This record gives sequence, C-alpha cells and structure tokens, in this order.
Amino acid sequence: MRALPLDGPGHVIRTRLPIPDHEPGTVLVRPAYVGLCGTDLELFHGTAAYLNDGRTAYPHVFGHEWWGEVVAGDGGFTPGDAVVGHTMIPCGRCPDCQRGRRSVCRNLVETGLYGQQGAAADFIRLPAHALTRLPEGTEAPWAVLVEPAVTVVESLERTGCGPFDRVAVLGTGSIGLLTVQLARHYGAEVEAIGVDPAGLELATHFGATAAYRPEDAPGRAYSLVVEASGASSAFRRSLDLVEPGGRIAVVGVATDPLDGLVPGRFVLSGFDVYGIRHGLDHYGRTVELFATGVLDGAALVAAVVPAADVEQAFKLLECGRTGRPKVILEMGG
Repeated sequence: MRALPLDGPGHVIRTRLPIPDHEPGTVLVRPAYVGLCGTDLELFHGTAAYLNDGRTAYPHVFGHEWWGEVVAGDGGFTPGDAVVGHTMIPCGRCPDCQRGRRSVCRNLVETGLYGQQGAAADFIRLPAHALTRLPEGTEAPWAVLVEPAVTVVESLERTGCGPFDRVAVLGTGSIGLLTVQLARHYGAEVEAIGVDPAGLELATHFGATAAYRPEDAPGRAYSLVVEASGASSAFRRSLDLVEPGGRIAVVGVATDPLDGLVPGRFVLSGFDVYGIRHGLDHYGRTVELFATGVLDGAALVAAVVPAADVEQAFKLLECGRTGRPKVILEMGG
C-alpha cells in the first residue's frame, strides 16, 4: 500500500508498506481524509514530545484526525461503512482502564502519534472498539473534526458548563472555535480571546458576544475559562481572567515552563483547574452533534489538499492560514 511517512524533520517521503494483516477483533479501513493539526506540525518539525521521549521515531506515518471506509473486519462493521477513528487506544485491562479512566491507560497507544500507524496511508487497521460509525452517506472532509471535538465535549462536560456561565475561550483554532459553538449550545455567554483578527471574527459568527486580544479582555470576569491555544502565556492569562471560585479547563498543550507562578493564588482565589486529556468516551455523541448541526465543521476548513501535495499542506499549516483553521489531506487525491 502507499504511505506518507515523515522521514525526518521537514521531510515527507512516498513509499510502499505491507497492508496490515487481519487480526481477530480488528477492522481494516481505507482512509478518505486526514486532518492536520499543531501536533502533526510538531512531528513534521521534529519537536514533538513523542519523538523527544522515544515513544515514536522516524520514519513515522502520521494522521490521528481522520475518517474512512471499512474494507473488512470484525466488530459489527460492514464493508462500505463510514467510520471515524479514535486517537487513543486503551488496553482495557490495566487498573486505570478498570476504574473507567481509559484516557490515562497505562498501556495506551495513540493512532498516528505513537504505537499505532497513522492514517496517512492507503489502509489502517484498528481494533473495532477504536472506531465509531458515521452517518450513512458521509462524504464531507470536515468529518475529521470529530476527533478534536470530542475533547471539547469533555472540557465542557467536566467543568459543568451551563446557562449561568460567562465563558472565555482563549484561541481561535479548531478547538477554540468548536468550544465557542458548543458552549453557546449549552446556553452560556461566550467571549473569544485571540491574536488572529479573522479568527476572532469567525468566533463572533459562531455566537461569541465579544472578541478581544489577550491584553484587552476583562480580568476576573469569567466563571469558566477554556485555554485552547496551547501557549504558556495564555495559561498565565487564564489565571487573571477567571473569577474567584471559577473554573479553568486547560485543553491546549503548552510545553514552555512558566516562572513566577504563585501557588497561593490557586488557594486564595478558590478556582479549579482541569487538565483535559482528550474525550475518549464522547465519539458517538460528538458525531450526533455534527449530524444535527449543533457543530458546524464546514466553516472551519481552510483547505482540502490532495495527498500528492502533502508538502503544500504542511506549508499551509505553518504559515498560510488566517481565520478558518483546518487543513485536510484528501487521501484519494
């Protein structure tokens, strides 16, 4: 089969790999579209934590946001079914899985990140429990957004977002804009905070009642702050934005250390900080949110690029976007 592994920093190759053999309980899928995000860009640049800590190495077949068509397999799936793949694949046996904490499984592997081939190939084989069926007739490239959206669902569920909340969303990437949409659906007042004017304008299109640059947002004004940018400075700003007794959901993965944090602020302000590690239990519900129009995926797509032009897709991810955040590879292209 054809595959597009990263062969080193800034280098994608085109090669052929064996089609994965069938194993009991698995499903062979032909990927249709693969979404690219900041984590893929870190893998492309060679700066990803998965490379630095040895969980993965080049050559590496990326692709953790994707959907495709079932070719063969077990688990109640039929050839031709449209399915979205899960990123996290827990073992189901360790103490954390047994306690219902599958996202911190001690034997976890993650599709396209470490331990499991990604979807930038003609075929991918996954356990049947790591797939969720999409509505019949799905053709839309933006269905790749189910994967990031499950994290949005987890963040708002865990923090109890509701009609009495004033919510600040930091960041206008895919996660941030999906958060604006879902928090509005939950009845909250939502304000967007970011550095991209076009992204802030898109947030207002989705129902944000105000849009600010980070330095202009009102301090101690929000009962819930969702940090979705992945910038360490944005996490620091979250501490200034949340009201006493409020909640902060940290979704973006910031890796730069922060000096000068005062632990006493957490105590005296009485706010809660939630680290949101994906939303593994929400795939079925998230598919429904898109199917019923609660979440608008089409409006987030910046470009759909043929897989043959994968380098152009990464270039767009690096520097070619404003406003609409999502770059998608068409695997048949």
